[in-house]
Amino acid sequence: MSNELSRRGFLTTGATLATAFGFDLKLAANQVRELKISRTTQTHSVCPYCAVGCSVVIHTLGDKSRNVKPSVVHIEGDPDSPINRGTLCPKGISLKQFVVNDQRLTRPLYRAAGAKEWTTISWEVAFERMARRIKETRDRGFETKDAKDQLVNRLSNIALIGGCTDTNEINYLLGKFRFGLGIVAYENQARL
Repeated sequence: MSNELSRRGFLTTGATLATAFGFDLKLAANQVRELKISRTTQTHSVCPYCAVGCSVVIHTLGDKSRNVKPSVVHIEGDPDSPINRGTLCPKGISLKQFVVNDQRLTRPLYRAAGAKEWTTISWEVAFERMARRIKETRDRGFETKDAKDQLVNRLSNIALIGGCTDTNEINYLLGKFRFGLGIVAYENQARL
């Protein structure tokens, strides 16, 4: 018989030595490790990165109380999804770092012409500025008739871009917005 100590033998000897010195490892061995998602609320969503539409499950800690801000602790692929069957690409698997990021913009910023610094503005100011700029641009570029005196009602100095993971409802509203303004230049993966 060889005197060499194997890894299994070392672990067995280590457990015996720990017991000999008064450490009871039975409690540690019997302790079941709690998963980080065991007390979380699950929310089903869609990955925002591409047009595939992979389903994700977002796990948040924190109850629905008004004074509790839930925190995202884990995001995984939805195994019940027929699209991705629980798998995610490298971008999708990094979705938690996209959501839980101290550098993520959560408020509108404005940089005046010629300024070097961005300043925080309120949502009300941002919406008012965007609406005013859209109206001014539309007033300057709206064409009622073309060179042949045909009715065209078009706006060619504004372009609209939609996102690939916008919902059907958002795409419907973007279409209404586009047609209401007469915008010709429009790009979206759901442009129908």
